[in-house]
Amino acid sequence: MSMNLTPGKLAGLKAVSDSRGVIAAAAMDQRGSLKKSLAKEKGVADVPDSALEEFKSLVTEVLTKHASAILLDPEFGLPASKRRNGKGLLLAYEKTGYDAALPGRLPDLLDLWSVRRLKEAGADCIKILLYYTPYEKSNINDHKHAWTERIGDECRAHDIPFFLETVGYAVHGEDEKSVAYAKRKPDIVTGSMEEFGKERYGVDVLKVEVPIQMEFVAGTKSFKGEQAYTRAEALEHFRLAASSTHKPFIYLSAGVSNPVFIETLELANESGAPYNGVLCGRATWKDGIAIYAKQGAKAFEDWLLTKGVENIENVNKALKSAHSWYDKVNVPALV
Repeated sequence: MSMNLTPGKLAGLKAVSDSRGVIAAAAMDQRGSLKKSLAKEKGVADVPDSALEEFKSLVTEVLTKHASAILLDPEFGLPASKRRNGKGLLLAYEKTGYDAALPGRLPDLLDLWSVRRLKEAGADCIKILLYYTPYEKSNINDHKHAWTERIGDECRAHDIPFFLETVGYAVHGEDEKSVAYAKRKPDIVTGSMEEFGKERYGVDVLKVEVPIQMEFVAGTKSFKGEQAYTRAEALEHFRLAASSTHKPFIYLSAGVSNPVFIETLELANESGAPYNGVLCGRATWKDGIAIYAKQGAKAFEDWLLTKGVENIENVNKALKSAHSWYDKVNVPALV
């Protein structure tokens, strides 16, 4: 089953992809978590907004030379968007984080932004983060389904690609870093991909977690001793998740280290899962947070030009086995 693309959505996807039709994008839309990390490393209660703008600008200027696109937020990332070396731009539409006082990690949109305004700000594609698990109470998931439908319709109206990022969470009381959650994760990822691949949502690209936790995969370098899956089982989880949707999908790095993310992509490649690229953030620049906080912008730029570039090139090498999203779309102009 191929996906139909309108001219605007096709142009947007091409803008954030490489010549093969693989999305090799960097992600720099962190806000609340980045602010907290910078403040912690600096040993202060808070950092000014200008620090986030500078951090994002440095990451964008250096890493987009080695990426097909950059994901930014309109709150602190617009100055950085002017320094992206002509590469594609995805802009985030959701508010950072969620209200922990309310059940279900309910999503919310930025108050002063719309798809129209994000497109006017230069976005080639719109990205939304949604915390989601098929195991959540039906009334909470119904809220999330309707919310996503509205965004899909808004993107359709403005003929711009809609990237939906789903991040799972625990509802059964287990720690999300535990082996118990790791065993449940394949069903969470697969169920999320299956749900939001439905046409009613208007999603063009699913940005998904890998369906396993690497530290629990026996026989990998990332394995830490407690097993949730054998290597063969992990490979099958990649294949099953991939088979749950006909939509293009890309993997997120989910805050793991660069070596762990590279091994993850190697496992995905070995499984034959037809993924279409990555939106990779912290696995490329996370280790530079302390350098920026303690040594300043110049030291951070020097780190990016060496270690940061090495990190993103490691990802690019792993992406040589990624599949083109052209294989999943039905556009006569591509024939």
